[in-house]
Amino acid sequence: MSNGEEIVEAARYHSEEIICPNVDQWESSLDYPVDAAAEAAKNGLLGLYCPKEFGGQGLSFAEGIPVFEELGRGEGLYAFSFSMHNIVSFAICTFGQEKLRDHWAPKLTSGKALGGFVLTEPQSGSDAASVRTKAVINKDGSYTINGSKAWVSLADVADIYLVVVKTSDIPGKDDIAMVAVPKDTPGLSFGKPYDKLISSFLPIADMFLENVTVPAENVIFPPGKGLSGSLMAIDIARTSIAAGCCGLISSSLDLALTFARDRKMFGRSELEFQGIQWMLADVATDLEASRLLYKNAARLIGTPEGTVAAAHAKRFAPDAAQRATATCMQVLGGTGLLTPSAIERNYRIAPVMKMVDGTTEIQRVVIARSLQKYAETLPTKEEQECN
Repeated sequence: MSNGEEIVEAARYHSEEIICPNVDQWESSLDYPVDAAAEAAKNGLLGLYCPKEFGGQGLSFAEGIPVFEELGRGEGLYAFSFSMHNIVSFAICTFGQEKLRDHWAPKLTSGKALGGFVLTEPQSGSDAASVRTKAVINKDGSYTINGSKAWVSLADVADIYLVVVKTSDIPGKDDIAMVAVPKDTPGLSFGKPYDKLISSFLPIADMFLENVTVPAENVIFPPGKGLSGSLMAIDIARTSIAAGCCGLISSSLDLALTFARDRKMFGRSELEFQGIQWMLADVATDLEASRLLYKNAARLIGTPEGTVAAAHAKRFAPDAAQRATATCMQVLGGTGLLTPSAIERNYRIAPVMKMVDGTTEIQRVVIARSLQKYAETLPTKEEQECN
């Protein structure tokens, strides 16, 4: 068994033994399960892409991203929080300056610290280049940041945040940078966590930065490289979310199959009725297609084809998860409406997955732009007719 296979198995264990028995309690307590995250770290789930010298697993994206399918079987947005943390630990290990990396990387991979990625602003969601949070570069190379961010996951829980900022008033992307901001930095604060449809234990809130100053060694990507670094992080996140959606689909399918197999109707098992069979067959096809898409995207991250591959996976898998959870809930009949239950929870999580880290519509924009570029390479109508 390879290291990647061992980590996926560890994620399966974490989902079955840690998430599933405790998720209802997490929901009622409204507190992020930091103890569970610490347990995950012991099994290597918080340093997937970091070198082993920093306590990581040294996995490729293709090896590591299937972890989120297993975690998604337990709770989709808990899996999302791990995805974000792993992006932060990867960025600090790979692109962070030596002093920052040596201090934070071992903390992040061991679970002694959690990381958050911060891009979105009240006026800037889908348009990543329109951030307004401003950083002034001081003579000593330090950054002084003022502004606000929205939809910050692990708000006031993570120990360090990678924050995307502008370094001038010039429109465009050439002055965008990314800096690491520890939670205890003076001037950093958070608003009240949002009231959400699902996963109340995951705090999401506004971030406020008032004269927040960080040293030069906290710069992850300097001006001009911040947007490209952010977009790579988004590709990783979108692919991980697609994997998490496969977890939602597979757990919902298992529940529906078990229920339909065991329920007797008109003298036979519900699963023997063709109508039920066809409903669940479509779910199974969507699951297979979603897996192929996210695994292909994971393989292509960091290549010229990676962004479009991630968009295909993020466009398809959340829609498939929403269809699947609705179908499986229908198979369970009235039982599917009872709370708390995994099928009911999956049903509420699925539409959230369509929106985080780029809506379904934005994925269509990314795909359509690639089609426009491809169309320019095609022969003219006259040339096609000649052929």
